[in-house]
Amino acid sequence: MNIKQVNSSNEHLVIILTGEMDADGCSKIRPDLEAVTQQTQIHIVLDISGISFIDSSGIGAIVFLFKRLKEQQRTMGIIGVQGQPKELMTLLRIDSAIPLNSGHDQELASCV
Repeated sequence: MNIKQVNSSNEHLVIILTGEMDADGCSKIRPDLEAVTQQTQIHIVLDISGISFIDSSGIGAIVFLFKRLKEQQRTMGIIGVQGQPKELMTLLRIDSAIPLNSGHDQELASCV
């Protein structure tokens, strides 16, 4: 599992995740996700187009980040939702709390 931060603007931060969001992968990026909560951008966008698999650990990491950002009155959206991750997120109704976009064009406005 890999994580890369891309500053899109002073207000938006795009986080690109690749690999598998399972227990092992999430444990590797936990400090990086925690660091996102210390950033100054108001809108955070997770690009998960490079995620091939997600399980409860991955969902937990996303929800944890979302809750921390919400406490700070910041927003989060997810782009590149496809395949197995999309199926699980739809089943768990993640989209009822976090805006999801299946596009890969990093359309920030539609996610936050």
